[in-house]
Amino acid sequence: MPLVSALTILFATLITAFISGIFGMAGGLILMGVLTALLPVATAMIVHGAIQMVSNGWRAFLLRDHINWTLFARYALGSLAAIALLVLLAWRPDKPVVYLLLGLTPLMVWAPKSIVDLDIQKRGQAEIAGFIVQALNTLAGVAGPLLDLFFVRTDMTRQAIVATKSATQVLAHLVKIAFWSVPVVAAAGMTAMPPLWLFGLAIPLSMTGTWLGGLVLARMSDVNFKRWMRWLVTVIGFVYLARAVGLF
Repeated sequence: MPLVSALTILFATLITAFISGIFGMAGGLILMGVLTALLPVATAMIVHGAIQMVSNGWRAFLLRDHINWTLFARYALGSLAAIALLVLLAWRPDKPVVYLLLGLTPLMVWAPKSIVDLDIQKRGQAEIAGFIVQALNTLAGVAGPLLDLFFVRTDMTRQAIVATKSATQVLAHLVKIAFWSVPVVAAAGMTAMPPLWLFGLAIPLSMTGTWLGGLVLARMSDVNFKRWMRWLVTVIGFVYLARAVGLF
């Protein structure tokens, strides 16, 4: 891996972990775009999955007292169904399709409540969230904005939202790593996997960024948290849509 690419990935890891530490999302969207621009799709998915799994895991640990484990268990049931479907289909998108999915996903936060009335606390919706989010996260690399739709209209605090989302995303990224690693290893063996030193440097940077973002989250109000979250992911979405159009 070229040194410039590695340094870019490491810098992006720190910054995006900081953003995700505040909003529980958005950082993963940015990091996925950086990785997809620098690496083959499968490698980008593996690197992103490993970094985001640690970032989300560390964030969930820091906010562990706020995790809603009942919602997590219900979400996991839906994820299992999605995993079974993905294994059956065995379809993996190419780079233009990944950018298209990355661009469309953030715009879902603007879906009118009259059309899409999502609330993960309602009956059956945690299971639906697990199924849809797991499928999209595995194929596009990121599904935070879609997951946010299920949380943004709840009466949960910002800490509970970030903590519970982080716990669900640890599972989502673990599945993504496994899904994309299989064809890479089958085609070229373990030598085709990203170098271990990259993870060794990226993981502590991700944990540091997450911790710093958490300090900002503690000072932010619930109202500002939800307002800034929507606008941030919308801008990111339009950037990726433009990239997808260019590739097509």
